[in-house]
Amino acid sequence: MKLIEIKTQFDDFPEEILKFSEGTRIFDSSSSPEARVYFIDKDGGYFLKTAEKGSLKKEATLGEYFYKKGLAPEILHYSSSDKDFLLTRKAKGLDATEKIYLDEPKRLAEKMGQVLRELHSMDFSECPEQDRMSAYFKLAEENYALDKYDLSFGNFKTKEDAYSVAKKGREILKSDTLIHGDFCLPNIIFDGWKFSSFIDLGAGGVGDRHVDLFWGAWTLNFNLKTDAFKDVFFSSYGKERIEKEALEVVSAAEIFG
Repeated sequence: MKLIEIKTQFDDFPEEILKFSEGTRIFDSSSSPEARVYFIDKDGGYFLKTAEKGSLKKEATLGEYFYKKGLAPEILHYSSSDKDFLLTRKAKGLDATEKIYLDEPKRLAEKMGQVLRELHSMDFSECPEQDRMSAYFKLAEENYALDKYDLSFGNFKTKEDAYSVAKKGREILKSDTLIHGDFCLPNIIFDGWKFSSFIDLGAGGVGDRHVDLFWGAWTLNFNLKTDAFKDVFFSSYGKERIEKEALEVVSAAEIFG
């Protein structure tokens, strides 16, 4: 996690947030153009995310659900006015992109497989997002129509090839597992080598396990600059539960994600 100290005032922010930010240092920890993220260095730390109006509602709802299951940090405030505000308590530990974890890639890949297997075994009967895959494929269809795509997420020569695989394989992917939806190293917090928390849960819900498996393999390759630990990750998770065809459908759909 990169932190850049900034001088800013939250005077136009909701009053409920101001009490957390008064008289302390503020840092920018943003990693995406879609949202601004601040770290408030007070009482163990808080993260404040601001984004387009309505865009953080699902993340707030799912964050509260995962918090109640002991899987995410506490949501302290969510509101929506001219834009959205989401305040959470800092999770205990460090995210999995820290050097302490990247320096032991095999152990990291094994740990990720174990954590994901445990998540996917959990009861999801009260999850507020019971059919994640419908929204997942709807987004792919919309972005295909808008000509928004990135072929780097799969082994396809053209967007038409990818879309054909995603469309034909839609029925393969099921909403039958509690998933994170963006199972990448920055969104996994470890306290030492013990799992502490998930963050950034806006793409979570009841979906297909292969979405998380795809992103787990992708993030290891991206952060370690090698694909050598994908097999370790899959073996730790359980290769018998992984379907190659389903992973290909996810890869095709993510090109339009």
